[in-house]
Amino acid sequence: MLLAIFSYIFPQEKWTGHSIHSWLVLGPFAAPWPAFHGDKKGGYSAEDGLRFEDIEIAALRPGSGATVKGTDGSIFSWKEVKAGEKGLEFAPPSSIPEKAYACAYLQVSRWTRARLTITSPQLFQIYVDGKLAAAKTKADKRANGESAAAEGKASADLKLERGKHSLLIKTVYDPEAPSDWKIRAALETPEKFAAPGLLLVTSPEETMTLKHLLDDPKPAGIFLSPDGAHAALTMNQTLPPSDDSESWVEIYQTQSGRLLHTYRGGMSVTSVAWAPDGKRFSYVTHDKSGGTIWAVDLESGTVTPLLKNVKNLGSHVWSPNGSSIIFSIIEEGEKDSDLAKRFQSLEDRQPGSRNRNYLCRLTLPDKVRQRLTAGELSTNFNAFSPDGKKLVFSRSVIDYSERPYSKTELYTLDLATLKEDLVWKGKWFTSVSWSPDGKRLIFLGGPSLFGTIGINIAKGQVPNEYDVQAYLYDLETKSVEPITRDFNPSVTQAFWPETGDSIYFTTTDRSFARLYEYDLKKKSFSLIDAGVEVIDQIEIASKNAVAAFIGSSATVPPKAFLLDLKKKDVRLFKDPGREDYDRVRFGKVEPWSFKNKKGVEIDGYVFYPPDFDPATKYPLIVNYYGGTTPITRDFGGRYPKAYYAAQGYIVYVLQPSGAIGYGQSFSALHVNDWGTIVAEEIIDGVKKFLAGHPFVDPKRVGCIGASFGGFMTMLLTTKTNMFAAAIAHAGISSISSYWGEGYWGYSYSAIATADSFPWNRRDIFVAQSPLFNADKITTPLLLLHGAVDTNVPPGESTQLFTALKLLGREVEYIQFFDQNHHVLTYNKRILWTKTIIAWLDRWLKGQPEWWFDLYPNR
Repeated sequence: MLLAIFSYIFPQEKWTGHSIHSWLVLGPFAAPWPAFHGDKKGGYSAEDGLRFEDIEIAALRPGSGATVKGTDGSIFSWKEVKAGEKGLEFAPPSSIPEKAYACAYLQVSRWTRARLTITSPQLFQIYVDGKLAAAKTKADKRANGESAAAEGKASADLKLERGKHSLLIKTVYDPEAPSDWKIRAALETPEKFAAPGLLLVTSPEETMTLKHLLDDPKPAGIFLSPDGAHAALTMNQTLPPSDDSESWVEIYQTQSGRLLHTYRGGMSVTSVAWAPDGKRFSYVTHDKSGGTIWAVDLESGTVTPLLKNVKNLGSHVWSPNGSSIIFSIIEEGEKDSDLAKRFQSLEDRQPGSRNRNYLCRLTLPDKVRQRLTAGELSTNFNAFSPDGKKLVFSRSVIDYSERPYSKTELYTLDLATLKEDLVWKGKWFTSVSWSPDGKRLIFLGGPSLFGTIGINIAKGQVPNEYDVQAYLYDLETKSVEPITRDFNPSVTQAFWPETGDSIYFTTTDRSFARLYEYDLKKKSFSLIDAGVEVIDQIEIASKNAVAAFIGSSATVPPKAFLLDLKKKDVRLFKDPGREDYDRVRFGKVEPWSFKNKKGVEIDGYVFYPPDFDPATKYPLIVNYYGGTTPITRDFGGRYPKAYYAAQGYIVYVLQPSGAIGYGQSFSALHVNDWGTIVAEEIIDGVKKFLAGHPFVDPKRVGCIGASFGGFMTMLLTTKTNMFAAAIAHAGISSISSYWGEGYWGYSYSAIATADSFPWNRRDIFVAQSPLFNADKITTPLLLLHGAVDTNVPPGESTQLFTALKLLGREVEYIQFFDQNHHVLTYNKRILWTKTIIAWLDRWLKGQPEWWFDLYPNR
């Protein structure tokens, strides 16, 4: 449809019109009056027909040829229709009401304001991105052929972010007002937004949006039956526009991948566990009365409570023979008074630190309960012995005499006598599990877990205890075998199936999260290709060579897979985002590395915009963490690189020295450094990246990091002015105040600054703190923080904001109410993400309008 091109002159602003040449049209189709529509009370008018949602409009993203089945069985297709001079005209209407839909897509290359005006003698609603924007609810009562000047209209003022937006018109013909049935549309934008242009098209193909990132259903957890015959998949989906979400459980048969059952209905599902027979599973729900463990029998289909309304119910696990369940409960600690609190330990600063976790047993089928542990310290379940006669549990003991200021006690508990035996006591413990024959334990922990036997670093280095290793511990001889000492990836989980020939490890492996098989006879590791770049969660059957996992890649959203460990065959069985992502275009992702000044390769990768053109000059976002872990290639996440690329940016992610997954010598560089090496590598890497990528504008480079990465943003801006904009989320401006105030500041520093303190290492705690170098910052800096962050207190951003304001520097500080270290609440996360892009658009694209629309000067 050729629109009339027109301009409006508003105070200090000139507007220009745009044309829509084509529409996607569905219908017209009959919409007969319902029975008794003519009653004076409770009657039904054409306006009611307009408001009645016969199609779920919010989910509509139609394309040419897409079909809709009507209530009478008729099939209607979306058809591309060229508009005539009079607009979009529909066939001569009948004597009953009819409906039709018209859709077009608006592709905009920057944030802009617009006005959409629809003119029609008949009724219509205007939807933009599935939301009602305006409506005309009464038909014009005039004869056919009367001047169009008398036609009614409705307008919607829009704020459009970069990307593709759906413009949908729902129109109803009212036979009681027999005027023409046609639609004319006009779209205007201020002239200052016209330069990047906008396109009006009929293809639903698009780039990644926040809706894709947050609204689509996502696999939340995977749980495999011991025999590998069934997999339980927990799903989660937000319920916009609220901050609520829904979770449910789906049961699959692994051999066929067939969905057997769905357990859904407004419940919040946690702690799924399988009975050893593989025919029952259990899950936990919570309400005001407490937690309840429910058992589901797959054969009978019954769902029954095993344990009801237990206050502070924790996790649970089935015994190997299915005769009982071990569950945990939390006993709340006493308060000093309602007026004051005496801090009895460093941990006592944390809410709930006085609570104690204890283990209990529920005997089946009679549901008799038994308390298994008590005492001054919390007890945590680790594993059952293969015969089910014992379990191994751990306790943490405060010890301020040496880092990490606590020790772990590991005990076995005889379930017949409740006699506990101390197995091991030490530091740097992560987890433990039993060998299938019950003779050995597999420990996961830091390189120093068993003294020096697991350490593999250069002379003079201190090991990074976050670089998790695996050890075999013989229960009889007490001998230890460090099986991953010469294996570069860092271990996250260990699985030792009953076959006993191999141990399977999930790992942080450079920027990937991968699965490895360790052959116990050959004492060798082999990579298992899972078909994804990041295994987010995996379960391996204890009695069969089967695995089920959730995985994603840089431009592939999370999916659920089955893995035959013998054949190494991977099969997809759940792709919750397939329908939405089928029409999403992603840019390419390529590796890009450089050698630092010592000749060590610094790993990295690059995201390109979906419409990348090497002849165009692009702004660049540099993303880093710089702490103990690499930024893995998982999809989306809290810092969604693919989304940033869809906003028209090149995104360069680098993994500086000190990260795990590259070997112990590499990760040890994090200890007692606090950004010295990392800052140099980031600056050097960006210079080399710019030299090697001529399509990046060196004057439009921004940087972003969070937590330790937020600290790195702050630190970088004291060392270089190469960045045109910088963003620090939950950054650390004063290492000493973070060390003392953050709930885990001192314990993190026990590894990151081993045996270093504010009183003996001013070169770290003062010289490396951005606050003490604030006068060197000239880069426009955005500080983001959760208002109740317990990891990095918001004061870390507040004090740097204070310094930069007094220095007259360009700085903004946004706090998100009720948010901790991560911004998770749905609507706040949307604003947080928009804030990031709006800030970058302001400084890297010269487009400040979105920023000031979000945060106008008062």
